[in-house]
Amino acid sequence: MPARSAGILLFRMSGGRPEFLLVHPGGPFFRRKDKEVWSIPKGEYGEGEDPRACAVREFEEELGKAPPSTRLLDLGEVRQAGGKIVTAWAVEGDLDTASIQSNVFTMEWPPRSGQLQEFPEVDRAEWVSLETGREKIVPAQRLLLDRLVHALGDRGDAAT
Repeated sequence: MPARSAGILLFRMSGGRPEFLLVHPGGPFFRRKDKEVWSIPKGEYGEGEDPRACAVREFEEELGKAPPSTRLLDLGEVRQAGGKIVTAWAVEGDLDTASIQSNVFTMEWPPRSGQLQEFPEVDRAEWVSLETGREKIVPAQRLLLDRLVHALGDRGDAAT
């Protein structure tokens, strides 16, 4: 059974165009990578766990702030290249990217050194346009941006 993740795509309107909040993975493997590694804030959930509750929890863990409490828009699922299935919702809101505080994970670094180091799960967040988002986001998640723009209808037309 493939791994499953759930997340929230935060968006805001700026000059009549949507902007999307994406996060960059922390840790040494992604330090110098920018293209096609950014993501929506998300995390894995287990069998029997509510994916929507997971999405809300992961948003807060990765950004240090709860998502807006307004209605979440269902964006459906996408399957990433490794097989992981990501279920996503969108919500309109704003967030100061300079104020994020991510949870951390521990790993051996450098490899085979015996030293354990902590790294933030998310090392930065950024508001991006549709064009920039499509360049930065994990390829399978581009569909989430497209679905949101479609759902925004006239509000998102300036993005296309």
